[in-house]
Amino acid sequence: MAEEREYRVALVGNPNVGKSTVFNHLTGLKQHTGNWTGKTVAGAYGACVHHGVSLMLVDLPGTYSLLPHSKEEEVARDYICFANPDATVIVLDATTIERNLNLALQVLEVTDRVVLCVNLMDEARRKGITVDCAEMSEIFGVPVVATNALAGEGMDALLDAVVAVARAPRGAGRLAIPYPNYIETEVERLYAKTGSRWVSLKLLENDPVTVASIEAHGTVDLHDPDLAQSLSEAREILKEHGISEKDFKDKEVESYYAFCEDIATRTVTYNNKEYNLRDRKIDKWLTSKSTGIPIMQLFLGVILWLTIVGANYPSQWLSALLSGIQDQLSALLVHLGAPVWLHDVVVLGMFQTLAWVVSVMLPPMAIFFPLFTLLEDLGYLPRIAFNLDKCFCRACAHGKQALTMCMGFGCNAVGVSGCRIIDSPRERLIAILTNVFVPCNGRFPTIILLSTIFVGGGVAACLQPTVAALAVLLVILLGVAVTLLVSRLLSATLLKGYPSSFVLELPPYRKPKVGSLLLRSLLDRTLFVLGRAVTVAAPAGIVIWVLANVVVGEQSLLAHCAAFLDPLARPFGLDGYILMAFVLGLPANEIVLPVLLMGYLSQGALVDMENLSLLHTLFVENGWTLLTAVNVILFSLMHFPCATTLLTIKKETGSLKWTFVAFLLPTLVGLLVCLITTQTVNLVRLFL
Repeated sequence: MAEEREYRVALVGNPNVGKSTVFNHLTGLKQHTGNWTGKTVAGAYGACVHHGVSLMLVDLPGTYSLLPHSKEEEVARDYICFANPDATVIVLDATTIERNLNLALQVLEVTDRVVLCVNLMDEARRKGITVDCAEMSEIFGVPVVATNALAGEGMDALLDAVVAVARAPRGAGRLAIPYPNYIETEVERLYAKTGSRWVSLKLLENDPVTVASIEAHGTVDLHDPDLAQSLSEAREILKEHGISEKDFKDKEVESYYAFCEDIATRTVTYNNKEYNLRDRKIDKWLTSKSTGIPIMQLFLGVILWLTIVGANYPSQWLSALLSGIQDQLSALLVHLGAPVWLHDVVVLGMFQTLAWVVSVMLPPMAIFFPLFTLLEDLGYLPRIAFNLDKCFCRACAHGKQALTMCMGFGCNAVGVSGCRIIDSPRERLIAILTNVFVPCNGRFPTIILLSTIFVGGGVAACLQPTVAALAVLLVILLGVAVTLLVSRLLSATLLKGYPSSFVLELPPYRKPKVGSLLLRSLLDRTLFVLGRAVTVAAPAGIVIWVLANVVVGEQSLLAHCAAFLDPLARPFGLDGYILMAFVLGLPANEIVLPVLLMGYLSQGALVDMENLSLLHTLFVENGWTLLTAVNVILFSLMHFPCATTLLTIKKETGSLKWTFVAFLLPTLVGLLVCLITTQTVNLVRLFL
């Protein structure tokens, strides 16, 4: 029977140490864990009962230090330092103990209600690394438990230690890190007033954010005259030793690292140095200046080729299945005596639009997302960020923008949400505004189809997927280049500033978990993104049907709108129907192409033409050339975000102004690129 008292237990650790895996194992929750820095951006809660003792576990954001450099690190710092949890579990990576101990030392200065969880012991054993947990426990004076959370190894012992610590009398941090004598003397002077070594250190350090948090949580009375006098005297003495506030922080960090090195030397043994060099050997290729980016492009090209080739048959099968369902729905409405207009709105408007979105969008997503998640699980995505870091820094943007850009390939809305991992508000906003310049899954069908018809159309059928994949790869690389260019322009105009530094950890290469990979890519990404697209596509289908079927004079509203837009579109190498298709595609990019076909064929419903030669003939008969196709591809790459992404931008920025900028910026860039391309080609033709 559980005790009435429920103990609160905080889980904290560096990113990529398996902290969320420990949390999931103990609570049974399947929280998504990504193998890159900063994926967990908010605390998660989960209940656990161990031998009748109730525990409420709090999975805090991954952090490297209690000296915060981001909102996520502030969340972890504030909970540990001010929420007074009954126990704090510090999860360490057994393969990188020295680096992880920095955080452990800082937490132990705050509280002695700590359990050190040395996780990933399976990887440590494979690498020939031995950790002396008993010696480490003797040094720190707290329980140290070796675990392999993925396999459940050591988890019962971890819970035993947590319960024992949670039940023990509450005390202050007792670890004394060996600071220089003159610093230690002043820390002890303030300790008599504050009762906390950590608070004393922070007051001497005088970081305004940390001091404000100390004051806000009422840890000490900063207006106490005795404390103020002691603090002033301590700072004066430190100045006499040549230690300014900035120097104090540097000395503090130096002491941490020196102590970490000493402890690691005493408790960690490396028995297989050759195995430990494996990751470094791989990284010599994947992160090299000469080979890193070409290999990255090769991986992306292979993923695109597999997506293009693999999506064809499932898409045809889904289209046939949904066509059969459409016939049944039509027959049902006729049987029920529904009016013709209602039948057409439901079947030819709403359902046919949904069917197109599902049949076109689901197959490539079901291939692209698992492959992308595979790179994530292997630990390759941080290498992409590493390779592109200098490029983004030169654009005065944040290196982590490379990660959010990669997320945008699946869905720009997801990429925008992922921008939370960027600490700087200025750089976060730049990443949000430019995420749309990489094609999402909804824009891939249009880009792929037109690349296949007009770029690959002149080669043998067996080579068309390869040529199309290369063309799409070039389009993506152009999107990356535009992302960097626009980021630089924003940094010099609307969002002036300089790039901030950040810690990018390259996690070890790990064997992916196939079952979890498929489940995450299917549930967390594919169905999630598809569900949002379907939600906006249904009402869009009704609007499209109305525009195509309401006739004014001798033309439909759709034809009138296209005729109105045609003079505007011509200088950009487009036509009125193309622009109208993009406007109607605002709810979901997947419906741009079928709306365009519907307009050209003057049909009252969305049209699906699977025969590529028929599509090529239709486009040519409506005045298309290779230049037209190129411009449509370019505008598909660079135009306003879909409705779902715009709503996400509004939520993330909390600003209608920046949401409007996010709509206008890529549209103007896309039109400008199309204008330059068209007029350049026309000028060349004139001279030829």
